[in-house]
Amino acid sequence: MHLDSDLLRTFVAVADMENFTKAAGLVGRTQSAVSLQIKRLEDMVGDPLFERGPRGVALTRRGEELLVNARRIVSLLDETAASLTAPALEGRVSIGIPEEYGTTVLPRALATFNNMHSNVEIMVRYASSSAQMAALERGDLDLAVVFEWQDSPRGEVLMVDPTVWATSETHHVHEQSPVPIALYENSGWCTEFAIRSLENLGLDYRVAYRSDMSSGLKLAVASGLAIAPLSRSNIPSGCRELTTEDGFGGIDASNVVLYQRPTARGAAVNGMADAIRDAFRMQHGTAAT
Repeated sequence: MHLDSDLLRTFVAVADMENFTKAAGLVGRTQSAVSLQIKRLEDMVGDPLFERGPRGVALTRRGEELLVNARRIVSLLDETAASLTAPALEGRVSIGIPEEYGTTVLPRALATFNNMHSNVEIMVRYASSSAQMAALERGDLDLAVVFEWQDSPRGEVLMVDPTVWATSETHHVHEQSPVPIALYENSGWCTEFAIRSLENLGLDYRVAYRSDMSSGLKLAVASGLAIAPLSRSNIPSGCRELTTEDGFGGIDASNVVLYQRPTARGAAVNGMADAIRDAFRMQHGTAAT
């Protein structure tokens, strides 16, 4: 079987957008051409890759299996093409990014950038959004990806990743009263948004766990120790979002925002910014609207 890279690229676009029309705009084809490409790929694979519904499409199990390798192939082709045309760069780039994206978006961005510019030294820092912005203003960082809750952030919005309450699917700790919660250590955001959301709903709670990292909150949720405020994209396996049906609701509609230090305008910094943008686009389908 010979799998055409164009078919795989279209397949990845449809999987990301969950919509044939939106995917068509992403790959620069008509909707009918995209449908024909997917039909051709399904014929080659011998199984349906998508389930069609009134609101779009969803991957079948066979489609999920193919998506892993399709992403790898498309990414490798893009990286190879970029490496053939991009000038070799040297220097140093410093990045601040939320820990939430340290195992998802960041590895993709670093791999893409390193394939093109292997001589650039990269420094990555995980910290709170306020600490990242302070470091950017001091000149300690070239780029910072942060969470913001303002309606009109000054930086470039990469996506919207709402913060929600998460619970273990096994332990049902959210059914306890008072409900045990896990919070970030020394975080004004937890008081202003997370705790206020519980108080507005009239829910009794007790603080059972604190951590200065999102990985600590994920551990508390997965172990059944407490519920915790997590970015929707960062809910760990075996856990789920608590919705209005559970008596809870969203905490905030966080913007994920990219800032670049005004004086950091070198080709290496710009190249890393592009890699970060592309990684968010690949990981989450599309930038925020």
